[in-house]
Amino acid sequence: MGSESKTVCVTGASGFIGSWLVMRLLERGYTVRATVRDPGSTLSTIPTPFLLLLQNEVIRPTINGVLDILKSCVKAETVRRVVFTSSAGTVDVQETPKAMYDETCWSDLDFILAKKMTGWMYFVSKTLAEKEAWKFAKENKIDFISIIPPLVVGPFLMASMPPSLITALSPITAQGRYICSSDEATIYELAKLLREKYPEYNVPSKFKGIDENLQKIVFSSKKLTDLGFEFKYSLEDMFTGAIETCRAKGLIPVSHEPSVSC
Repeated sequence: MGSESKTVCVTGASGFIGSWLVMRLLERGYTVRATVRDPGSTLSTIPTPFLLLLQNEVIRPTINGVLDILKSCVKAETVRRVVFTSSAGTVDVQETPKAMYDETCWSDLDFILAKKMTGWMYFVSKTLAEKEAWKFAKENKIDFISIIPPLVVGPFLMASMPPSLITALSPITAQGRYICSSDEATIYELAKLLREKYPEYNVPSKFKGIDENLQKIVFSSKKLTDLGFEFKYSLEDMFTGAIETCRAKGLIPVSHEPSVSC
């Protein structure tokens, strides 16, 4: 996407990714149209059967939100490309773990609905939304790209745009799904890193209900790196950046309480 593409619409513009995307687009000379949420839009408090609530208030709005945007793109007849921010939750939630996950993998919806693990509604809605988006994009010949990040972490104020956003704007990015994952770690490895870096926060060493021999979930970003993309930040860089930003803003007080298991 070159600078000759004058107008870009960014949904979720107030989020971590969206806000920096808007800023960098403006710096590159684009006109940006950012969508905002309806302040009066809240979930109904009227008692509803749970599965019906799930369908009506979580899954269907997620799918319709994506499809409405794509339908508007078709109607406009001027949209050159749609870049969709997906989630690793559309890839790796499966009954039998894989040694490595790539863009051909999809989360198992039957397993998710049967297991109902933490975050299951998110996994279902994001997976169905992306599948419906791909179906619509192919039927309507839309140039569609899906960027698949795992955990998004880093300073929320930074001098340069996160690498995944640069990739999303890059002219070398071809249509398809792209996993953007620079590193992997278990919660225990991450806790160890943070304990050593910030002992004053008393990061716990044990987590209730989580196996200490937990295996890493590995995502392949080969498809992305084969296009020439290079990751710039290590796991420590990203978490340090996030923590230091929060410390500077007074959002993380120094803890002097004893460490407890979560």
